[in-house]
Amino acid sequence: MMATAATDVALLQDVTQFIYREARLQDEHRYEDWEALWADDGVYWVPANGEGTDPDLEMSILYDNRSRIGLRVRQLMTGRRYSQMPKSELRRLVSNIEILETGSDSVTVGCNALIYESNYKGETLWASRNQYVLRRVAGDFRMALKKVVFVNNATPLYNMAFLV
Repeated sequence: MMATAATDVALLQDVTQFIYREARLQDEHRYEDWEALWADDGVYWVPANGEGTDPDLEMSILYDNRSRIGLRVRQLMTGRRYSQMPKSELRRLVSNIEILETGSDSVTVGCNALIYESNYKGETLWASRNQYVLRRVAGDFRMALKKVVFVNNATPLYNMAFLV
């Protein structure tokens, strides 16, 4: 799609605000609000062992369709995720937000993220490159795809029992 510089700036601003909101909802463990950000056909993918090109052919840390995303949220809300008792304190830094592609009703976005996790075991930093496909729905965005590629995804990742 051809866009003017003014629409590019406005789109980048809208996308940035959406990604910041998503990060805040995750950090605050607001699972239902986070789930509401997903499109009905959303896919949540965290590849293992590299950049990930096809989740149907490669091993994944996480590969959820929309139904599985809802189940994951309901599991987090049971209070029986013992690895998250007490819940980790989380804060995300999101940077390098780039619009990679625009379509008639969607935009593909890339960004870097650094998650700081603090819990009774100590502190952990999780670094990733994230990719989103966002779809416009009723004046807001919905996530059609969120792909999180951890920098160290070829090594064992211990007890990551929160939303990334």
